[in-house]
Amino acid sequence: MTWQQLHLASDSQQADALQDALETLGAVAVTLTDGADQPVFEPPPGARPLWRATVVTALFSDQDDLEKVLQRLDALGLTPQDHRIERLEDQVWERAWMDDFAPMRFGERLWIVPTWCEPPDPEAVNLRLDPGLAFGTGTHETTALCLEWLEAAPLAGKRVLDVGCGSGVLSIAALLLGAGQALGNDIDEQALLASRTNAEANRVADRLDLCPADAVPAGFQCDVLVANILAAPLIELAPTLASYCKPGALLALSGILAEQAQSVARAYRPWFDLSPIEQRGDWVRVDGVRKLSA
Repeated sequence: MTWQQLHLASDSQQADALQDALETLGAVAVTLTDGADQPVFEPPPGARPLWRATVVTALFSDQDDLEKVLQRLDALGLTPQDHRIERLEDQVWERAWMDDFAPMRFGERLWIVPTWCEPPDPEAVNLRLDPGLAFGTGTHETTALCLEWLEAAPLAGKRVLDVGCGSGVLSIAALLLGAGQALGNDIDEQALLASRTNAEANRVADRLDLCPADAVPAGFQCDVLVANILAAPLIELAPTLASYCKPGALLALSGILAEQAQSVARAYRPWFDLSPIEQRGDWVRVDGVRKLSA
């Protein structure tokens, strides 16, 4: 089957309305992308920021009349600033998508392996995880920085807290690497469901507890805390996250741009002895050890 893509030039005010209209008019899928290389770094929790120049792309079957779709949009007062129609020849889309992902190694012994692949090293620590809703699969620099740190950390029998657990990749990696128990929290209920599903697939669900971000048990203390979120909430949460850490507990923070590193480090120095900042691309990891008295 041949498909058609309709690319519409829009803006942040009109993009959501265009998406809703296109779905009503029969689009199989609609995606929003940056039309002018404008990064959006730190949205507040629950916000859905869009770019000033947003490209709205709708996928239709080759039977749909896209000129009529454009006419309907015009009648709704949603005339795009510009548009382009692209024909997509038939192919096995699922296989093409799968071919973009391959096993990835972190450190000496940890691999993230999609479920359709054979582990390159069956004797290694193999975490089975498929690309999902961008909750974290190891492809982003911040996740990679945290996974490499976990792979090198002394985790045997330790209790881990994964703040903003997303897919659960960090919690699950810690458990597969020898941690005794982990607690993951997140503000997104879908992330908690994804973490549970992924933990079950990796046979560690019995050692992973999950809860909303505001429901960490009173008096909770951990030996290892990892938080791959964003700089602003990391700074705001510094006293709270420090209170979860036992004296001597290990800390790793990411989701931090290089220019934000010193601000995050300053927020945590009252409680932690910090290591040199580790950078990959534009992103960094701040890690250290909870002071024995602070």
